[in-house]
Amino acid sequence: MHDQLFIDGRWQAPTKPATIDVYDPYRETAYHTVAAGGAEDVIKAAAAAKRAFPAWKNLGGQGRAVYLRAIASELRSRAEELARLSSRNNGKPIAEARIDLSDAANTYEYYAEQAVALEDKQNSAVAVPDSAFASRLRLEPTGVVGLIVPWNFPLVTTAWKVAPALAAGCTIVLKPSEITPIVELEMGAIAQRVNLPPGVLNIVTGTGLDVGAPMTTHPDLAKISFTGSNAVGARVMAAAAAGVKSVGLELGGKSPIVVCADADLDQAVECITGGIFFNAGQMCSATSRLLLAREIADEVMQRVIAAARALRPGDPLDEATTLGPMTMKAQYDKVLGYIERGKAEGLRLVTGGGRYEGMNHGWFIAPTIFTDVPVTSALWREEIFGPVLCTRTFETEEEAVVLANDCDFGLVATVMSSDVTRANRIADAIDAGHVWINSPQVIFVETSWGGFKASGIGRELGPWGLSAYLEVKHTTTRL
Repeated sequence: MHDQLFIDGRWQAPTKPATIDVYDPYRETAYHTVAAGGAEDVIKAAAAAKRAFPAWKNLGGQGRAVYLRAIASELRSRAEELARLSSRNNGKPIAEARIDLSDAANTYEYYAEQAVALEDKQNSAVAVPDSAFASRLRLEPTGVVGLIVPWNFPLVTTAWKVAPALAAGCTIVLKPSEITPIVELEMGAIAQRVNLPPGVLNIVTGTGLDVGAPMTTHPDLAKISFTGSNAVGARVMAAAAAGVKSVGLELGGKSPIVVCADADLDQAVECITGGIFFNAGQMCSATSRLLLAREIADEVMQRVIAAARALRPGDPLDEATTLGPMTMKAQYDKVLGYIERGKAEGLRLVTGGGRYEGMNHGWFIAPTIFTDVPVTSALWREEIFGPVLCTRTFETEEEAVVLANDCDFGLVATVMSSDVTRANRIADAIDAGHVWINSPQVIFVETSWGGFKASGIGRELGPWGLSAYLEVKHTTTRL
């Protein structure tokens, strides 16, 4: 496991000696330390990225694609090792960590193809109405970009930013979460392995205050892309505004799952439980508000409760484990605080409600379900980021849509109905960036990711992810 900063193609100690403890959430113990960078290290990383930018930009999409494919190959060849590193640091079951590695590799492969396509369409002619003029289009890389990634999906959210930025021709200063830096630092080793030119990818570990904040104000960083909480996202946006920097924000969610009376109940239960208990509910896309047609509510709830109680907590590296701990103690305490608040409000608790009985270590919270939750409750309206499901019933399709949209967020939603026309009608009426119909939360790199309202600004994945790191340039010539 690496423990230094990765700047200008080599491992370096921080300018001011300092470290951060890295915790194993299953054992509740620190098992490693990494360098705690600061503003001086951000300056060094940005300078390295600035030096590397002209050559990387001019390499062209074909040349950059070679490196992107090589990164994907390294991720695949080291998939089991990296999944185990991620699982231990993040706490997610090893089976979920393997999915993450596959998704990350797919992302680099996809953006290799996008890089080639970008080169192919450079200098394309643009039709103009006056034959005395000709115009052509170029898409130029934004420049040096600062990428700040969260702790809930190591390597995945990083790939969603790093891969398109590299494909576009940008150079990078990456700040991993100080909670889960272990597997992110391996991107430095992979960069060395594939001979990525020095300075193209720089990794500075440290806290948000010491590393993230200096990134948002550094004059040579042309764009900041941030995934995380709304509170921090607002600070990132405010800080970037002083330099008129471009920002991309992927923030919170409080997403609905609407289950109609004609839904396939087996599918519904699968999507309900996966949507809230995968990764112990530590997902911005968690469908944490369950809206049930009244006539099927009792049967669905019985099945969901049984499925929740069947989840097996344990060592994330144990193949039999299906529910891991909270990734950090602060999140564990926060989620327990919401549960206690729900109890104090008199909400109807039907399962869970605290720490797993019999688990003498690990930041485990039993899958928790409250029913008939008022729409004014904090548990209904605020992002909890843990295995806590709140439910309500509805009588009509129109009521379901109103309840789904009565929210500050608009990231994702799920609709369950055997009537495809109805399902699409509801999906079209919900304010969300991505809606699944009769499907678990499968995310294809070819589709977009991002949300409406307070869920953020901009889109990741697909061609939109590449566009986020490109500037549009037209050249018009009088003939």
